[in-house]
Amino acid sequence: MEDLVSLCKRRGFIFPSNDIYGGMKGLYDFGPMGVELKLNLKSAWWKSIVYERDDVEGLDSTILTSPTVLKYSGHEDTFSDPLVDCKVCKARFRADQLEQSECPRGGSLNNCKSKDLTDPRPFNLMFKTAIGPVDDGSSFAYLRPETAQQIFVNFKNIVDSTSRVPPFGIAQIGKAFRNEITPRNFIFRVREFEQMELEYFVKPGSDESWHKYWVDKRLNWWADQGVNSDKLKLLEVEKKDLSHYSKATFDIMYDFPHGLEELEGIANRTDFDLGSHSKNQKDFNIKAKVKDNKNSTTKLAIQDLENKEWFIPFVIEPSAGVERGVLAVLNEAYTVDEANKRTLLKLKPHLSPFKAAVIPLKRNNSDLVNTANNVKSELQSLGLGRVMVENTGNIGTFVCYY
Repeated sequence: MEDLVSLCKRRGFIFPSNDIYGGMKGLYDFGPMGVELKLNLKSAWWKSIVYERDDVEGLDSTILTSPTVLKYSGHEDTFSDPLVDCKVCKARFRADQLEQSECPRGGSLNNCKSKDLTDPRPFNLMFKTAIGPVDDGSSFAYLRPETAQQIFVNFKNIVDSTSRVPPFGIAQIGKAFRNEITPRNFIFRVREFEQMELEYFVKPGSDESWHKYWVDKRLNWWADQGVNSDKLKLLEVEKKDLSHYSKATFDIMYDFPHGLEELEGIANRTDFDLGSHSKNQKDFNIKAKVKDNKNSTTKLAIQDLENKEWFIPFVIEPSAGVERGVLAVLNEAYTVDEANKRTLLKLKPHLSPFKAAVIPLKRNNSDLVNTANNVKSELQSLGLGRVMVENTGNIGTFVCYY
C-alpha cells in the first residue's frame, strides 16, 4: 500500500486533500492522471449498465436531501456506527473495529497500555447542513449518505416519463458523504466518495433469480476492468449482519493491499424502499416492515397489465464505490519491471488516462512540433479520450500503454 500511495502522489493520480495546510483525514483529491482514470471507470460502468442495455434509465439527483426522505428510509434511526472514546487520550474509535484501529500516540490500539474506554454509543454518520440564511436548527438538509434514496423518490417521475414496466432499472453515479469515525486505508474508506448504483425493479417472486443474475453480471464486469478473478471472493452476508431492508446480500470481496474487503455489494432490498416512501401503504401487500408514512403524496406502485392488480416492485441493488474500484484497478495494474528497474501501470486500454502520446523527435524543430500538434488534434477528434503531445525532448522517459 505504501508503494501504491507513493506512486499515486508522484504520478499525479491522488493527493491528500488540503495538503498544504496539513490535510484532512479521510479526504483525497484526484490529480491529472487520477481524474482521467476515475472518469474512464465511471464511463465503463455507465456504458455497461445503461448504454448496452435496453432496460435501464439514468438519473442525476441532488446531493442535498430532505430529512423526511431519510426518516422514512430508516437512515435517521439506523445509519450509525458504535463509538467509544479513550478516557486518556480522548481519541474516538469504532467499537466493532478496535482490533484494526491505531492509537494516535502510535502503534496498534491492542498494544496501547490504556484500556480505559467508554461504553459504546451510536454515532450517526450523516452530515447536516443549514438551509436558508438563519442557522437556527429548524431548517436543514442532509448530505446524502447514498445515491439510492433519490432514485426511489423519483420512481414515479421516471415511470411516467418513460412508460417503463418491471423488470427495469434506474442508474446513478454521484457523490455521497459519511462521517466515518475512523477513515483509513488510503481511499478505501473516506468521508466523501462516489457511488455507482443501480436500482433494478422486478416483480415479487422473480427477485431471487434476478439477484443471482446481477451477482454474475457484476463479477464478470470487474474482470473486464482488469481485476484478477482469483482475487475476488463472493461472500453471502449472514442473516444477523444484513441491513434492515435486505432479504439477502452478496458482497464481492477483493484482496486489497490491506486485506480482503468489500468491493461491491449486491442486495435484494425487497419492497422496503418503494413501500417506505409510498402513500396509501395499506392498499398494497407490502412484504417488508415499513414505517407508517403520512407524508408521501405519491403511490410508488405499478399495475400488472395482465391481472390489473397494483403491486410494489422488489429492488435488486448492485452498489459499488468508485474510489474502491480505482484502488482495486491500480493495485492490479501496479507492476515492477525488474529487468529495466522501473515501475509500470498495466491498465486496460479503455481505462488508461492517456490513449496516445505524440512525441516529436526534436522539440526545437518547428516543423516537427507543428506536425505533432496536428496529429494530436486529429487523434483527439476521434473521441478516444485524452491525447497529449510530449515535447520535453526526453524521449524514452514517457511510456504509454494502449
